[in-house]
Amino acid sequence: MNKIYNPERKDWKTVLERPTQTVAAIEQTVETIFGDVREQGDSCLKNYTERFDGATLDTLTVTMGEIEEARTKLSGALKQAIQLAKKNIETFHKAQRTGTIEVETMNGVQCWQEKRPIQKVGLYIPGGTAPLFSTILMLAIPAKIAGCQEVVLCSPPDREGRIHPAILYTADLCGVTQIFKVGGIQAVAGMTFGTESIPQVYKIFGPGNQYVTVAKQLATKYGVAIDMPAGPSELLVVADDSADAAFVASDLLSQAEHGVDSQVILVSTSKELMDAVEKEVAQQIEALPRKEIAQKAIDNSKLIFVEDDRTAIDLINEYGPEHYIVCVKNEDFYVTNTINAGSVFIGNYTPESAGDYASGTNHTLPTNGYAKQYSGVNLDSFMKSMTFQKISREGIQNIGNAIELMADAEGLQAHKNAVSLRLESLKKQ
Repeated sequence: MNKIYNPERKDWKTVLERPTQTVAAIEQTVETIFGDVREQGDSCLKNYTERFDGATLDTLTVTMGEIEEARTKLSGALKQAIQLAKKNIETFHKAQRTGTIEVETMNGVQCWQEKRPIQKVGLYIPGGTAPLFSTILMLAIPAKIAGCQEVVLCSPPDREGRIHPAILYTADLCGVTQIFKVGGIQAVAGMTFGTESIPQVYKIFGPGNQYVTVAKQLATKYGVAIDMPAGPSELLVVADDSADAAFVASDLLSQAEHGVDSQVILVSTSKELMDAVEKEVAQQIEALPRKEIAQKAIDNSKLIFVEDDRTAIDLINEYGPEHYIVCVKNEDFYVTNTINAGSVFIGNYTPESAGDYASGTNHTLPTNGYAKQYSGVNLDSFMKSMTFQKISREGIQNIGNAIELMADAEGLQAHKNAVSLRLESLKKQ
């Protein structure tokens, strides 16, 4: 693991650099596939699925028979675990509902705001080296609570043309309306343009590799919104001598096993803890089935020593981690002063895995420093706020002259006339 001691502030940007490719290196591939899908529809999706996933498909659509079969393949214990997670996620996201905000800004001028669901949403669920059925819980549950009419899901099939049974079971449990066997860039393109099988959606959600991330960004050029530019997973742990080195190491590895381009960072004011964590990582990684993947991510990891809490928090806010674990004596200082983070996990007994699966918070979070300006997925991600206003005769008389003066100052005579005509009409009555 890469140990760095007291890096100078001028070097922080370099020290905290993510191991990701540039958009330019990927964009041409994404543009080509988008163009193909837009012109050729389903046939193109099937061709790319055969090319990238090794699956030959007659149809892209998952049938009810496949969903029924998936139910029988999952153990009762796993189903109960998924249902427990569903309950907690529903509880937390239902609590995010807000009512109408209504105010009379001046006599006769009534303004209010209400929220409406996005009608059609698309969910992208990775299914390659890890079938992320937990992400369905994080996306489909708030979509249904919000009242989205169509919830479309795309996930890559295996070589036999099947989607992992846990993905199908969870999607059905959470009320997904249609499921399609297509992954990667082509799935995002299918939901962006619509094909013979896949409906066009208004907003696309879900994590993915760097290619999927760039595909989602490109989708915005065609009028489709996205949750955020979420790419490879990342975790930053801040810990001191009060932390358990074995716990910290397990958290670092839990993110490292996501993918070779995942990044994990430990920031500490204790050199002894850093050494202990390094030893624990070396021991624990040997027992992991995904050791090879985790090892490549760990090779890019960083253990950063700083002298004091103030320097540590400044460094953390500069990085803006997706997942952020706080295991320090002075946890209030860190929690209060954290400005940039996707989701925060506090204390020795709060593993990041809890948020990934079952505590109730959402695990679809901004990566690559986007926590500085993006929120993680929440109930409002599936809704739009609409404003309304109603002005009475008294109200237009109270506000009208100000509108006339402002419109005239901007040189917009028609805007002024729209008010002046009403005011003149009222004078005649």
